[in-house]
Amino acid sequence: MSACPACGQDNPEIARFCLACGAPLSEEAPRREERRIVSVVFVDLVGFTSRSEQLDPEDVRAILTPYHGTVRDELESFGGVVEKFVGDAVMAVFGAPTTHGDDPERAVRAAMAVRDAVTALNTEQPELELRIRGAVNTGEAVVTLTARPALGEAMVAGDVVNTAARLQQHAPVGEIVVGEETYRATRSAVEYEPVEPVTAKGKAAPIAAWRAVTATSAAGARDLSSTPFVGRDREVGLLDATWERVELERRPHLITVLGSPGVGKSRLSAEFTQRISSRGGRVVRGRCLPYRERSAYGAFATQVKELAGIYDSDDVEVATGKLRTLVQRLVGKEEAEAVAGHIAILLGFETKATTPDRDSLFRSVRVFIEAGARDEATAFVFEDIHWADPVLLDLIELLATRLHDLPVLLLTLARPELLDMRPGWGGGMLAYNALPLEPLEGKDAAQLALHLLGADAKAAEVAKAGEGNPLFIEQLAAVMNERGDRPESLPTTIRGLVAARLDALPGEERDVILDASIAGRIFWRGALERIARDPDRLGSALATLERRDLIRRDTVSRIEGDEQWSFQHMLIRDVAYELQPRARRRDGHRHIAEFIEESTPEVGEAGAALARHWRGAGELDQAVQHFIAAAEEAERGWAKQYAVTLYKEALDMTPAEDADRVRFLRKRLAVAQQTYIHMDDAHLLGLGSGES
Repeated sequence: MSACPACGQDNPEIARFCLACGAPLSEEAPRREERRIVSVVFVDLVGFTSRSEQLDPEDVRAILTPYHGTVRDELESFGGVVEKFVGDAVMAVFGAPTTHGDDPERAVRAAMAVRDAVTALNTEQPELELRIRGAVNTGEAVVTLTARPALGEAMVAGDVVNTAARLQQHAPVGEIVVGEETYRATRSAVEYEPVEPVTAKGKAAPIAAWRAVTATSAAGARDLSSTPFVGRDREVGLLDATWERVELERRPHLITVLGSPGVGKSRLSAEFTQRISSRGGRVVRGRCLPYRERSAYGAFATQVKELAGIYDSDDVEVATGKLRTLVQRLVGKEEAEAVAGHIAILLGFETKATTPDRDSLFRSVRVFIEAGARDEATAFVFEDIHWADPVLLDLIELLATRLHDLPVLLLTLARPELLDMRPGWGGGMLAYNALPLEPLEGKDAAQLALHLLGADAKAAEVAKAGEGNPLFIEQLAAVMNERGDRPESLPTTIRGLVAARLDALPGEERDVILDASIAGRIFWRGALERIARDPDRLGSALATLERRDLIRRDTVSRIEGDEQWSFQHMLIRDVAYELQPRARRRDGHRHIAEFIEESTPEVGEAGAALARHWRGAGELDQAVQHFIAAAEEAERGWAKQYAVTLYKEALDMTPAEDADRVRFLRKRLAVAQQTYIHMDDAHLLGLGSGES
C-alpha cells in the first residue's frame, strides 16, 4: 500500500492516482530532453477517409483494429517506438529514447515489413482492401526522454517529423519513400530507385526522395569493405598461430575478438577465415541478431543449417529430414534419434517434444560437434555475441571447456558490452584468448584514408578525425568525396554508432560523460562537480568510465590539487556534446568558465578556453574580450597563424553596430595576417623565434 502525499489515504500499489482525492501518488520524473538523430516513419491508409464515411463505426473499427495491430507489431519488432495513431495514420520513431546504431536501416526495413504485412493481411482478409503508403526520414530532433507515447505524449519535435509527413503524403500507393539522409545512411543495405523530388508547402526547395525496393542484405549483416586490409599483422599472426596449434595438436580453443563498432572485427575475421579455407580447413558462421527474427540459439542454428544444407525456404519436414540424415551419418543410428531430436528443438523445428533438462540438449550438441569435427579441422564463427541470449553464451563456454582432442576453433566477435553482461567471460579456461582490436595507428589510418581519397591533401585530416576507426574513416572520406569538403557535422552513421555506445551505459555514467563533454576533450573533476547531476557518485562513475576505456585520468594535471581527465576519443566527446540541448550546454559552459576563472590566472591555454566557454554560455561580450587577449598573447609569442584564427573568431561574434570594436579587430587581423604571410622573410632576417 502507498499513502497519498496529499490526504494520507492508503492506496493499492497499482494505483497511480489517489482513490480518495485524485492526487498523483508519485512525483513525475523531471522533464529530460536531448538532441538526437532519429528516423521517423509515417504510414497512412490511402482513400480510407472517404471510404469510412460510408461505413458503420463498428465496421471502421473492425478494419482499423487488425491494421493498427499489424503495423505496431512490425514497427516494434525492429526496435521502433510507435508515438501516435491519428485515425488511419501511424507515426513511429527509431533512435529514441534509445539509439541502436543502425536506426535508419531499422526504420526502412520496418516500413518495408509493414508494406509486406499489409499485403499479406489483404490476402488473408480480402474484405479489408487496405492500401497504404509510407515514408522514412532521418534528421536531428529534440527528444523528450521522459515522454510516455502510450499516454499520447509527444516524444520528438523538429523538421525531421514534418518532412517525413510530407514525403508520406506524396509517396506512390503501396510504396515506401525515404529522404536524402535516410538514403545515404542505408543505401549499402537497401536497393533504391530515385523518384521525383517532392514539392511541399513551407519548403524552400523540393525534397529529394527515393523509393525503397528491397533489402540487399540480411538483417544485421554488413558488407565487408573492399579497402586495403592494413595494420592488423599482429592480430592475424596471433590468430594464425592459434589455428596452427588447433589443427596440428588437436587442441580446441576459444578466441574472442573485442572491439568497438566499425573497428574491423568482421573484416579481421573474414581475412583470417579465408586463410583457414585456403589451408583446407572448414569454416561455419553464425550471427546473433539484435532484433526481429532472433532466437535464443540463432547463431548456432545458422551453423547447423550450413552443415546440413538446410535452406530457410525448406519447410519443417524437409529441414528435419536433412538434419536427421546428417546426424545419422555422423553419430550412427544408436544416438542419431536423440541427438537429432534435441538439435531440432534448439533449431525450432520440433515444437511438441521436450527434454527434462538443458544438460541433455547441450550434450547432444557436444556429441554432434565432436563427430562432425573429428576428421576435419573446423572453425565455428559466432558474430556479434554481445547480442546473444545468455543460453547461447552458456553453450559456447561449455563447448570451450568440454571439447577435447579435436581440431576445433571457436571464434567469437563482440563489442565491449559483452563484458558488462558476462564479466567473467572466458575466465578459468586454459585454452582461451581475448583479442582486443584497437583503432588503427596513425600511419595505417593515413594509408587507408589516402587510398579512399587518392592524393587528396585532406587524407591526413580524415585519418585524424576518424581516430583510427576504419568505418569512420570510410564514412568521412565518402562524404568528402561527394561534397568536396569535410562535413560540418558528423555523418549520421558515425553519430548513431557512437550514440548507441553511450546509450548502453548505466544512467549515472552516461550523465557524467555528457557533462564532461561540455568541458572539452580535457576536463577536471572540480569543474564536473559544479554541473554534475549527482556529485556524490561522480568518483565511482569516472572510475567505471575509465575501466570502459572511454576516458582516462591524466598523470599530470594543469590545475594543482585537482584531478585532470581526458576523453580517449574526440568523436565520443563530440557526439556526447551534440546530444545535449542548448540550454544545458549554456549552463554547463557558464559554470566551467567560472571554474577556470577561479582556478587559473587566465593566460595561455586557459585564456582561449575561457573565450570558448563564455561563447558557449552565450556571453558574447566576455568571449570577445578573452579572444582578443588570447590573440594578443599569441602574437607576442610569434604564433601568428593562431592569432589570426582567434581574431577571426572575435570578429565573427562582434555585432556590426559596434563599429569601434569591428574597426579595431579588422586592423589587428590585417596586421596578424600580413605578419604570418611574411613569416619566412622575417625568419631569414633573424626576426622572431621561428616558432609558429
